[in-house]
Amino acid sequence: MSVHLFLADPDTAPFLADELRRAAPDAVQREIEGLGIAADVPLEGLLLAFARQTLPSAVEVNAASINAWADRIIDASAGVFLDDQPWRLHLWPQYGEGKAGLHRCELIQASLIERMKKRRRKLLRSLLDSDAVFDAQTSLVQCILTSPETGWLSASLAPQAYAQRSLISSFPRGEVPLADDKSAPSRAFTKLVEAEQRLGRQIERGQTCVDLGASPGSWSYVPIQRGASVIAIDRSELREDLMRNPRLHFETTDAFKYQPPQTVDWLVCDVIAAPQRSIDLLLEWLREKRMRHFIVTLKFKGHDEYPLLDVLKREAPPQCAEFYLTRLCANKNEVCAFGVV
Repeated sequence: MSVHLFLADPDTAPFLADELRRAAPDAVQREIEGLGIAADVPLEGLLLAFARQTLPSAVEVNAASINAWADRIIDASAGVFLDDQPWRLHLWPQYGEGKAGLHRCELIQASLIERMKKRRRKLLRSLLDSDAVFDAQTSLVQCILTSPETGWLSASLAPQAYAQRSLISSFPRGEVPLADDKSAPSRAFTKLVEAEQRLGRQIERGQTCVDLGASPGSWSYVPIQRGASVIAIDRSELREDLMRNPRLHFETTDAFKYQPPQTVDWLVCDVIAAPQRSIDLLLEWLREKRMRHFIVTLKFKGHDEYPLLDVLKREAPPQCAEFYLTRLCANKNEVCAFGVV
């Protein structure tokens, strides 16, 4: 079985290791310092909340020069990807401080382009620069430099990146730049926007959202700004300007008991609650098909309750067209469940 490399933030690598052990107790794991975990676990049906990015069938690489790195990347794609098949390259450094690593990656990419101009022009023409969600035709090469001359290389032939998009992020390193809007009631809106970007769908004008636990209003603010309508549920009112907006309907009621009169386009929920309550809430909405899309934050105190996520991994995907479970870049001690019903 192939060994896959699962990237994790340094503070969450132990939780990723635990998550992998629960998913595949017999898999062999190896901690890769500064990166994450390498493991021979099957990817089919795997959901990992604490994996920032996945490099399928990753191999350790030594390359003595910039040109050697470019040749390694060409070797991983030429003869594997069809000449007219779109593909992307994620190339980044994971060593040192300052810009030396970034500069080396820029030089490698420049060398790669020059070499493809001479030897692989069709491959060059099909190289895409995009972080849009993968489609079934797009392949992916990922290359991490752990020093100027060492690193990891992974090639995902289409449709792997699309089929396993809950594990393989379309963003290099799996990192999404945080949104910025100083007019929002709080920074919490960045979680909603990041989940939309990872999903490849966003709340649009004319749609209807239910925001459970809406106060002070950051998760209602986003759809209101876009021209959507919001049913905001909370015991406390939202910011005054949102309360005055004609597209916002506010109800003072229990977020865990509210039921919409008809199916809504989006359920969004950033309520402060025990994770089991939020998991039960999401599963109830999924079973009743009360929404078409959802973004729900699961908030934790400490680390002991992370295994509760396994219930969601087991019960939610059969009820969804797409299901994601990820610790977002914008999350603290939280995990975000989002998807399409």
